[in-house]
Amino acid sequence: MPMTYAPTADFQFLLKDWLGLDAHYASLGIGDFDSELANEIVAQGAKFALDVVAPLNREGDEEGCKLEDGKVTTPKGFAEAYQEYVENGWNAMLGSADYDGQDLPYTMAVPVHEMLNAANLSWRLTTMLTESAILAVTKHASDDIKSTYLAKLISGEWTGTMNLTEPHAGTDLSLLSTKAEPKGDGSYSITGNKIFITAGDQDWSSNVIHLVLARLPDAPKGVKGISLFVVPKFIPDANNEPGEANALSVGSIEHKMGIKASPTCVMNFDGATGWLVGGENQGLACMFTMMNDARFQVGLQGLGAAEASYQGALTYARERLQSRAPQGIQNPDGKADPIVFQPDVARMLLTQKSQIEGCRALSLLYAKYMDIEKLGTEEEKVHADLVLQFLTPVCKAYMTDMGLETTNIGVQVFGGHGFIREWGMEQHVRDVRITMLYEGTNGIQALDLIGRKLTRDGGKMLAATYSAFNDLVNNIKDESAKASAQALLDEWQATSNECLGMDPTTAATAACDYLAYTAYSLVGVLWYSMANSAKQCENTAIASAKEKTKNFYVDRILVRKESHKAALFAGTDSTLSIAESEFDYQ
Repeated sequence: MPMTYAPTADFQFLLKDWLGLDAHYASLGIGDFDSELANEIVAQGAKFALDVVAPLNREGDEEGCKLEDGKVTTPKGFAEAYQEYVENGWNAMLGSADYDGQDLPYTMAVPVHEMLNAANLSWRLTTMLTESAILAVTKHASDDIKSTYLAKLISGEWTGTMNLTEPHAGTDLSLLSTKAEPKGDGSYSITGNKIFITAGDQDWSSNVIHLVLARLPDAPKGVKGISLFVVPKFIPDANNEPGEANALSVGSIEHKMGIKASPTCVMNFDGATGWLVGGENQGLACMFTMMNDARFQVGLQGLGAAEASYQGALTYARERLQSRAPQGIQNPDGKADPIVFQPDVARMLLTQKSQIEGCRALSLLYAKYMDIEKLGTEEEKVHADLVLQFLTPVCKAYMTDMGLETTNIGVQVFGGHGFIREWGMEQHVRDVRITMLYEGTNGIQALDLIGRKLTRDGGKMLAATYSAFNDLVNNIKDESAKASAQALLDEWQATSNECLGMDPTTAATAACDYLAYTAYSLVGVLWYSMANSAKQCENTAIASAKEKTKNFYVDRILVRKESHKAALFAGTDSTLSIAESEFDYQ
């Protein structure tokens, strides 16, 4: 089933009552923004997501994309929806005002992005990658490149892509072989093949701006020898309009399990003209600016798909009559009760609800620290950057793992009907499955967290993240809840400190369990904090439901952390002692 409503009441509670948006903006010196404006933007974003984008989701999945005569066509209505999106200024939300952007805080934009993902994940992908490209160009490109591309990308007149992966080089970018030859005029000739390129071509915009990783002739081996280039589909002319076609093409469109309405392209660069972004051999650092933003945005994709599945499951559970509830008749005028009253169905719905709302809080806390990293004092920016670095792999992996679990639950609530395409529930499962793979698989996220962000960092990011969550604990008024939250946070910190001395092999073996343990623990802290704030909320339904949902999370979901904690200290023998030949018995 498609997204049928927007969780605007939850956003309003989280932004105003829990996050304290007015005080947050005042502390950053942007008091002209407030929670009232944020609520209006969220409401208008919800209207666009529901009225324009969501109705295209099912049909887009059925129709898919086409490649004919070297041109990509997206499903009916997609390009028109994009034009409405850019005309209404949604694409420019986060862009710099120096290039006609709106410079909105992330805390205003992130709710809109979540709802777009819930409405139509395939459609959202192109705009998401453009935002990430804008960020990379803004932070690393020369003034000439900025003046040529930024305003067009921010407005949405042009779109952006990320070109990393090659057939033989996925996670291991040290194997990357695309070449960049200087042409003597400040530009470079780019030759190579890239795969899995989201929106490598489409019929939405007049130009597509590719950010491409490639190697210069005398570059060092490995990842230290990678540079980043901006390579347009059409080379801008003297009036900064699309001019001569560049020497690049779409080789094919991938046939995929899900996100069928998003064109995932094989890109061929045959001596295409490009320009260097950042310094020579600094491409990986530049690309990580884009990639880290995209990793958080992919986490939002998991959250959006989960929300859409939950809405479908809840609607169905309220309408489907089947048997009598064991706790007593709930529908005396009917022959059976709605299945929402069945304990097992309530368990499934609350598993969805408690994790979705926990992830939503995590995403908005992340957005708050993005605001601080952009607008705070120098000391605040350093602190915020440490928090964001630590939370990025957690957001990407946990939210997408959660997305697959909850969309599977959505199918289960429907029973056999969930397996039938006409209901739309199986599409959420197919669409969200990719989120655990691209922008770095969730296993890579776990290795990044326990390796770069914990053990190799020496605990600085850990300390900053503890401080950020401890601030939330200190604001809890109920002493019993505060003590429980503090004990949970302190246990997580102590367990994390135990991991600091792990050797690389042990850390790699424990990585996925450490990430899951961290996610369940920190979201637990968020639930104690949210439930406390809900007691002061004017919305009586939220005031009551948040406490009850917190209790379910603590009793049924948070306990998962114990198995992950035990596993992360189980050592390497049970995983690595088996010989390669012993994986089968042939």
